[in-house]
Amino acid sequence: MSLPSFSSLLLLSLVMAMVAFVSSIQDFDLDLDLDLEGGRHKQREFDYFALALQWPGTFCQRTQHCCSSNACCRGSNAPTTFTIHGLWPDYNDGTWPACCTKSNFDPKEISTLNDALEQYWPSLSCSKPSSCHGGKGSFWGHEWEKHGTCSSPVVWNEYDYFLTTLNVYFKYNVTKVLNEAGYVPSNSEKYPIGGIISAIENAFHASPQIVCSKGAVEELRLCFYKDFKPRDCAVGPDIKIDMVTSKGSCPQYVSLPELASSGRDELQSWVADEVAL
Repeated sequence: MSLPSFSSLLLLSLVMAMVAFVSSIQDFDLDLDLDLEGGRHKQREFDYFALALQWPGTFCQRTQHCCSSNACCRGSNAPTTFTIHGLWPDYNDGTWPACCTKSNFDPKEISTLNDALEQYWPSLSCSKPSSCHGGKGSFWGHEWEKHGTCSSPVVWNEYDYFLTTLNVYFKYNVTKVLNEAGYVPSNSEKYPIGGIISAIENAFHASPQIVCSKGAVEELRLCFYKDFKPRDCAVGPDIKIDMVTSKGSCPQYVSLPELASSGRDELQSWVADEVAL
């Protein structure tokens, strides 16, 4: 058997070098993809939206102290209707994507929406939620970075995420629907959870999900297809009523507590302390 010629060896070396080069490029691309996803594999596109709404009368009961960013502390100007928690892209299996891009929250992008956001999407806490990129940030920043960045291909940018959420909130006015059905804020009345669910189903032709805390409605979620037509929030193999009431977190009769009005005095005290400093 004859030995390979010099030209054959040279050609073989060139081919091997090209294979190694292509392999290194593929490895680089893979690393880049992982880096773009914050060290995670790329998350698949979501299945539906959940509009999460908070009931201030329940949520604000946990307020221990006041600060200027906490709407629970506004006294007579505190919210008395369901406020927005967030618009969340979810999967049908009960899981959800989160922190899908490295897009940092920029308050300047939504400056023209500030008045509406302060009224209908306020923070109900003094704590600073964690951001997707380390550290602590604002309530709106948390919602955009964790949930809003996963809203494509329906919503692509920060401004559209907040504007879209406000529009959906106004169109599907849960507080109005419940008030018209006789379910009004009260510190003494108890309402049948089935009646609350039926009122929303009759208005929007879809079942909500309700989360309770100590027998009081704390959060109510409306679910939508990607074109924002209502759909049932019940997902997966679980029994529908279990999903609607967050797997038993709500009793048969629930309350919609009124928001305590002592926050104004606490906020005035907090402001006085800040000025004194």
